[in-house]
Amino acid sequence: MIDRLHLIREQAAAIARPVRIMEVCGTHTVAAFRAGIRALLPPGVSLISGPGCPVCVTPTEFIDQAIALSKLPATIIATYGDMLRVPGTDTSLERARAGGGDVRVVYSAEDALILARANPGRTVVFLGVGFETTTPPTAWVVRQACGSVSNFKVLSSHKTMPRAMAALVAGPAIAIDGVLCPGHVSVIIGSKPYEFLARDHHMPCVITGFDPADILAGIAMILTQVAEKRAAVEIQYTRSVKEGGNLLARRIVDAVMMPGDALWRGLGMIPGSGMVLRPDYAACDAMPMLRGCQLPQPCEPAGCMCGDVLKGLITPPMCPMFGTRCTPSDPVGPCMVSSEGSCAAFYKYGR
Repeated sequence: MIDRLHLIREQAAAIARPVRIMEVCGTHTVAAFRAGIRALLPPGVSLISGPGCPVCVTPTEFIDQAIALSKLPATIIATYGDMLRVPGTDTSLERARAGGGDVRVVYSAEDALILARANPGRTVVFLGVGFETTTPPTAWVVRQACGSVSNFKVLSSHKTMPRAMAALVAGPAIAIDGVLCPGHVSVIIGSKPYEFLARDHHMPCVITGFDPADILAGIAMILTQVAEKRAAVEIQYTRSVKEGGNLLARRIVDAVMMPGDALWRGLGMIPGSGMVLRPDYAACDAMPMLRGCQLPQPCEPAGCMCGDVLKGLITPPMCPMFGTRCTPSDPVGPCMVSSEGSCAAFYKYGR
């Protein structure tokens, strides 16, 4: 690690201008904070967080839909734990549960399917949240359930990361010099989906792992590209990521799901960035259950700046509510709720 830090300092001195690197993945954000990497970087080299926390980018509308479904008779909502406290327009799943809704924490889509089989008289709705890493397990379970477990449904908010990255770099508001691409996502999709960033936007990209040594190596590789005035997609995380990704996982997803437009908190509607069930698997789609449900007009929490944090426009301490009105024990926005959220990481490690 000392050698990598020395190399980073030499590269920064040679570049002789500020370099901003976005770590897209929420796990990278937390790992970099936990290891103190931000404090070790030389002046002029800075890490900024991007939209790589799946809970954080899940829009208010989805939370409102899940809460509405929790109020239906004989319905169980099965969700990952991070989703419980994410604020909707009026309330959260945690408060809906306190008010009588049957909301249960599961660790996988398979757990939700087991729950459905154990409760044949009730409908179990699994909240499908996450990027390319969690989409294959959801698709696999849907393929198992469809046609055999009629009371299993999925409310999908699965999203794909490359299109969000395209929306970020194409926007006029943000200026970054390189991207640490998400390691977990890249295990599934490989390196090719990022090539447009290097080709069309001259953006250096490095897929890196999550150990401190991995992150430092990834930063050094980006600085090398910046110093050499080139842009390429490189894989530091070679022990887990291959150029073609995981073909089996991608085939399972392609068989069950297809791209659809998706709303991202902070980024708005991004065409083709979501994953929805194909017509052959419509029996597992929870969306028809929302017909007749009363949904509030979506509204973000007053004063919350999570959208700007997710776009890398500000750091969490720049939000007036950070650490005062908004804390992990009493969060206002999702970036303070999720264990991978930038605000939570700043609060725990960066103050």
